[in-house]
Amino acid sequence: MAGGTRLWRLATVGAACLSSSTAILAPVAAQAGTPILTSLQSNSELAEGYRLASGDKLKITVFDEPTLSGEFAIGVNGDITMPLVDPIRGAGQTSKALAKIIADRLAAGQYVLNPRVSVEVLEHRPFYILGEVNKPGEYPYSGDLTFEQAVALAGGFTPRANKKVILMRREGWASAKRIKLDGPALKVAPGDTITVRESFF
Repeated sequence: MAGGTRLWRLATVGAACLSSSTAILAPVAAQAGTPILTSLQSNSELAEGYRLASGDKLKITVFDEPTLSGEFAIGVNGDITMPLVDPIRGAGQTSKALAKIIADRLAAGQYVLNPRVSVEVLEHRPFYILGEVNKPGEYPYSGDLTFEQAVALAGGFTPRANKKVILMRREGWASAKRIKLDGPALKVAPGDTITVRESFF
């Protein structure tokens, strides 16, 4: 009887250890199927120029037309509402491309003869950094922000942070991707959601 009790206890302890190990490894296994990029590959996707999106605030200047110029925000539907013209799709455009679209609309409606337009981003939408940083949350974006600078804004890493691979969700990506922090500094874009995971090894 004593032998049977001892075996039962060993089996119970073994099952508990296996359950604990499975719980620890589950997040790692869940990440295993997530696409992985190098920092260089991630940076290359931003080389074509900044793409506007909902939440960006712009300064639009129609030269010699002060009544058409001013500060405008891209709405939640991705459009910009300006005087004289129908709503214009701003989301997904570069500043240069949007300026041309506005000029073409003004010319087509014969509102302005040979319109010249410039678009400047006054305020970018924020980025988010979560997980193993001391102050996770939403932060304002500033030009040419790197991952290291983003971590500094969030109060630095916690002692448990994985500093080699992070999880990032970028607007335009169908799902989050793992980013291997090697090579050049990782660039952060407005709207990015960065998750610093816990290191288990």
